[in-house]
Amino acid sequence: MKKSHSSPWLKLITFLVCLFMIGPLFLSVYAGLVNNYGVGWESGFTTRWLKEVWAIYGNTVGWSILIALACVVCTLLIGVPCAYALARHPSKWARAFEELLTLPVAVPGLASALALILAYGQISAFRQSFLFILVGHIIFTLPFMVRVVSSALQKDELYAIEEAARTLGASFIRRFVGVIIPAVFPAIVAGSMMVFTLSIGEFNLTWMLHTPLTRTLPVGLADSYASMRVEVGSAYTLIFFMVILPVLLLMQALANYAQKKYGN
Repeated sequence: MKKSHSSPWLKLITFLVCLFMIGPLFLSVYAGLVNNYGVGWESGFTTRWLKEVWAIYGNTVGWSILIALACVVCTLLIGVPCAYALARHPSKWARAFEELLTLPVAVPGLASALALILAYGQISAFRQSFLFILVGHIIFTLPFMVRVVSSALQKDELYAIEEAARTLGASFIRRFVGVIIPAVFPAIVAGSMMVFTLSIGEFNLTWMLHTPLTRTLPVGLADSYASMRVEVGSAYTLIFFMVILPVLLLMQALANYAQKKYGN
């Protein structure tokens, strides 16, 4: 087995690019842990900003996670059958529908949010609930789930396995649950990770759809940076990392497990 030798210059460039991308995040975390960012570490480290952020914006954490998880569930229930239909019945109409489905991704989030407000904003109970934001997130993230799963469903060997199951007398439901879902499970997990991260970090669409009683993490983060001192906004960023990283690591572990179990 040949040993790979990478150039020291390539390693250096990779390190510098990573430092350029991740460095500002660490600096923001640092700003949220010092008494006075203008003075620096000499002012002493503290958790007072974290406590202040949690007291003001703590409820946005739970709602953001719930919305993201609900968005994953809804896109699975809608997107996987939709992806199957598009993969199994290719036609010009299917391609047109797929392009139409991706339109919310191409259109700015503010425009999509305005369209939702014009269409459903008159229903006050709906407009003032987190369900309104959830609908916006589903519209925005559904194309990603459909595209990822649809690509996995187009493998030739999957056609053969499904046809063999049909020949043996398996019903559609049994084929779909017992053959199709396990075969594309890694793609489903990958799509779920994408939907979750997009939903929990979505700002443009959410900012337009939210009300003072339906704030999410990104909206609260923007509010904290706009109306308070930099230490508070940075502490909010740290809380965001503390919330999102464990969930992402858990989902990545599930993706790795699915790849090992069903990848072959």
